[in-house]
Amino acid sequence: MNFIKKLFLVLSVLSLLCLRSFSANACSVKIGSFDWDSANIHSIIASYILENGYDCDVKITKGRTNPILASLIDNNIDIIFEHWSDNNVALIEPELTSGNLVDLGINTPASQQGFFIDRVTSETYGITSVKDLKKSKIWELFKDPEDPSKGRIISCLYGWTCYTINYVKIMEYGLGDLYNMFDPGTASGLDKMIIDAFENGKPIISYYYTPTSLMGKPEIDMVRLSEPSYDKACWDSMMVVVDNIKIYGNNVYEPSCANEYKDMALTKLVTGNFYNNNSEIISFASAYTITTSVVNNLLAYYVDISDSNLEETAKYYLKNYSEWETWVPENIVSKIKNTL
Repeated sequence: MNFIKKLFLVLSVLSLLCLRSFSANACSVKIGSFDWDSANIHSIIASYILENGYDCDVKITKGRTNPILASLIDNNIDIIFEHWSDNNVALIEPELTSGNLVDLGINTPASQQGFFIDRVTSETYGITSVKDLKKSKIWELFKDPEDPSKGRIISCLYGWTCYTINYVKIMEYGLGDLYNMFDPGTASGLDKMIIDAFENGKPIISYYYTPTSLMGKPEIDMVRLSEPSYDKACWDSMMVVVDNIKIYGNNVYEPSCANEYKDMALTKLVTGNFYNNNSEIISFASAYTITTSVVNNLLAYYVDISDSNLEETAKYYLKNYSEWETWVPENIVSKIKNTL
């Protein structure tokens, strides 16, 4: 009888351990992130909440825009917390229509992207629009060190949709014969080129975007060049060409149209399968939103104070801001606070 009791006790303990093990592994979340800082900060904040509040096993996969979105579409990734929606309409819209992907609403309410020039050069030479870049000898201010017969416009990274958009824009604006487009290689490389230009007092034209820590630095004084006003029909026409180039290369470029990037709210995307089977996580992810000014502050903390430590930045946010407490139930808030 004692043997049976002991056996029953052992089996009960083993069952409990197995149940706990199963419960811990039952919540598994694969987050897709990108090769720029704001996306990585959102991913790490969400990951910290999921791991410490919901006991989830979280894996973050980082990469360039197209491969990460392709992985999301293929359901190899569950969710992304920062999506530049207007840059990827042709790719994502059919997936939303079919239900393969679900839009979880706004992450960051406002963002900008466009071509920027240092203020000193802008004011000295009267360069305020992309049209001004065609004025006589203006290109010489921005000579490409690898091809001095042309100027250099620094673009975003090859693999980001904006790289191809910028190529089409430069062609549409009649700048292709005057300027080369330069790929800085990485997001940090893009920042470094801008910082180096200011430190050395050199003129610079560069694609850039917000929210970022760089735009919050007082020593980086950039002016956004005006472009033709955003027009959806024009933009859609341009994106047909952009999408063809992304598939077949620059040789399929054909004249279409171009105008400014639309200032947009950044959004979140999740697979339909994950959406339908993880209601608690979806409730949290849907509520997740951080204002642009706070994102800029977090980016500055990440770069200037944390020495690029993402987890430290996530903890800094959770300790010093309170809006996240409205995203999750009170018991989850308490669990997370106990880890800080």
